[in-house]
Amino acid sequence: MRHVTFVDNNDVTLLESGTAYFPALIAALDAAEHDVLFETYIFAEDPTGETVRDALVRAAQRGVKVRVLVDWIGTEHGPSQRLGAIFAEGGVHYRVFNPWCKRGIARSHRKIAVIDREVAFVGGINVNDDWLCDHAEHQRLAAPRWDFTVRVAGPLVDHIHDEAQGQWLRAGRLKLRQRIELFKEMRKEPRQTCEFPARAAFVVRDNLRNRSTIQRAYLQALGRAKHSVLLATPYFAPGRKFRKALAHAARRGVQVTLLIGVGEFQIQDAVAHSFYPKLLAEGINVVEYRKTQLHAKVAVVDDDWATVGSSNCDGLSLFLNQEANVVVLDERFAATMRAHIERGIADGVPVRAEEFAHIGWLRRASYGAAYMLYKLVMRIFAIGYA
Repeated sequence: MRHVTFVDNNDVTLLESGTAYFPALIAALDAAEHDVLFETYIFAEDPTGETVRDALVRAAQRGVKVRVLVDWIGTEHGPSQRLGAIFAEGGVHYRVFNPWCKRGIARSHRKIAVIDREVAFVGGINVNDDWLCDHAEHQRLAAPRWDFTVRVAGPLVDHIHDEAQGQWLRAGRLKLRQRIELFKEMRKEPRQTCEFPARAAFVVRDNLRNRSTIQRAYLQALGRAKHSVLLATPYFAPGRKFRKALAHAARRGVQVTLLIGVGEFQIQDAVAHSFYPKLLAEGINVVEYRKTQLHAKVAVVDDDWATVGSSNCDGLSLFLNQEANVVVLDERFAATMRAHIERGIADGVPVRAEEFAHIGWLRRASYGAAYMLYKLVMRIFAIGYA
């Protein structure tokens, strides 16, 4: 398992939801001159998807080498085929990750864009409309989906580029000469210089060299926490190590607050609810976000550690899927991220311990059954979940 490697002198900008992300992405794509690597889990057939798709095609038609990788489950078979036909006509190189689950059930849940090795975007935002539910077709949300991406410039972009290049290579069937050429591209020296204060790391989860890297980054931060932990996640079902780290931090007097999305999947809510009594007993604050679909996977620890990415705090993200996060060590960035999470907490509903004291035995049993089923599935498909 790889250690988390931080590099200095990065400019990391937080972008909230698609209203901030997509204009920045389109501007970067329209300015691209050499190379674009683009990965997403969902590439929707909606106006947002069409806008991003057209920008990628425009870049390819200018002579930019554009490579797009989507997930077969996330984008779905029909849309991914139709997207491929449009990209083929427009000169975009296109691949689908793990079609028909031929390589097992792992998904590429990453959301990454790298343009000319100069700027990168990493986060949780899929290519879809903020106002439309991403698991129920044409269902409009009560408010725009809440999510984040970071725009990165500086030395960290090279790390992101090399990983995206490697993922592209692994997703295809290339001849030896093509693999050598891609490897040479990965080893090119960076062309840009950048003098900004943020120290940052790019952390990924895969089933080879980085099986526990994202969880390791979280555990290290939780283990060093001194006064506060704020964590927002759509789905909460981590393994025992992660839950223990949260509890140990709370016992040391650290104020731990979890902002958890609810209302998407009933069984997922039941699994999260099964943890509430123990979390509350440990002094951990639990807040449910019900304003709209919470899709953000972000956290802030103390005053200088923050992360933004695609990894949920559940078994699928921490032990099975391909994921990508950026970890930032910078007080200014952490303060910005903290302010956003605190606003989310203000929009949420605190969970009280006394509420669970009056829950009927049948509902308690359903929560426990949901957790046992989830745990069984994770142990079958995801090595390391407990």
